[in-house]
Amino acid sequence: MGFRALRVLNEDRVAPGQGFGTHPHRDMEIISYMLAGALRHEDSMGTGSVINVGDVQRMSAGTGVLHSERNASETLPAHFLQIWLTPERSRLPPSYEQRTFPLSGRRGRLVLIASRDRREDSVGINQDVDVLSAILDAGQEVRHTLRPGRQAWVQVARGSLTVNDTTLTAGDGAAITDETAIEVAASSDVEVLLFDLA
Repeated sequence: MGFRALRVLNEDRVAPGQGFGTHPHRDMEIISYMLAGALRHEDSMGTGSVINVGDVQRMSAGTGVLHSERNASETLPAHFLQIWLTPERSRLPPSYEQRTFPLSGRRGRLVLIASRDRREDSVGINQDVDVLSAILDAGQEVRHTLRPGRQAWVQVARGSLTVNDTTLTAGDGAAITDETAIEVAASSDVEVLLFDLA
């Protein structure tokens, strides 16, 4: 908890028909990233949606928002990552955004899924952070170059891999500083998130 602007990264598993009742957030950028199943979201902005595998949801809590999340299925479990990023400014108006990033488009390559400037059709976040996702088959590799002064966090959603020759497995995260590039090599089939942080 707490590396640069990355405040929290929770891995949640929600039983069928269960979830998190209405609760408040303020001054936080919240990204939900589905790994299995589906999640039903409702909030005080009047937004209601179902987040499926391949979807990325961003909620800027800003001056304050109430929301709830429940497993959208009565029979299947839900598995997701919830990511909290501190915004670059407080007291922003609350907002919501959700986009689909097909799994097929992330196979064998890093794809930008969230950024401050919304480039490459990523969801927009109020912080100088790039969030990338890749799905790799065993033996595949991807590389990400860090600009001077940037740091990174790598989170393994499933599978096992090496990051700059350090072995990580599902659920592991690695803080990376003083590097110019990140080399990710899949030891098995892998789903991985990479945070490029100021």
